[in-house]
Amino acid sequence: MARELDLDLVEVAPLANPPVCRVMDYGKYKYEEAQRARESRRKSSAVSIKEMKYRPKIGQGDFDTKTRKISEFLAEGHKVKVTIMFRGREVFHPELGKKILDQVAEHVAPVGKVETVPRLDGRNMTMVLAPDKRAQSKKSGREHQPHQPVVEPNGEVTSAEAHAPAPSLAEAAPVAVEAAPVAVEATVADNAAAPPA
Repeated sequence: MARELDLDLVEVAPLANPPVCRVMDYGKYKYEEAQRARESRRKSSAVSIKEMKYRPKIGQGDFDTKTRKISEFLAEGHKVKVTIMFRGREVFHPELGKKILDQVAEHVAPVGKVETVPRLDGRNMTMVLAPDKRAQSKKSGREHQPHQPVVEPNGEVTSAEAHAPAPSLAEAAPVAVEAAPVAVEATVADNAAAPPA
């Protein structure tokens, strides 16, 4: 029967009594299995841990740049390990590192939350930040949604902007009005009487 249909006879359950077989195109079955496996791998996102290193004597510009980059990492869904590196006698003042880590946590609070509190580990103080799913869902809900196409009764598809009401005069952009040049006539006598500038 399988040969007549140009298909394969595949044993599905060899341990059953009697064994269960199925008539199918085995090559197509293997291909579809591979496609499903690839699709499931693509949907699963691997969360990576990014690391940003600070020093206790960091300048304000560097602090802002690094903290902005941390916010970008968190917005992309990555975890971030923030490290304060102490050198020499700086290790005797861990409160300086704690202060910087607290400032970082405060700046990234809209997009992330502290997962591991700051702790001193040898000459480094580390803290781990994780993306805040609730804050990201609120943010994505507020983003502007693109206009959906509108289908006319005659079947024609147009953009939603074509159906938007015209702006009122108060909303219209101001128009620059250019004054016409004014002709000025001067006589030679008037120019001669005027003192030099």
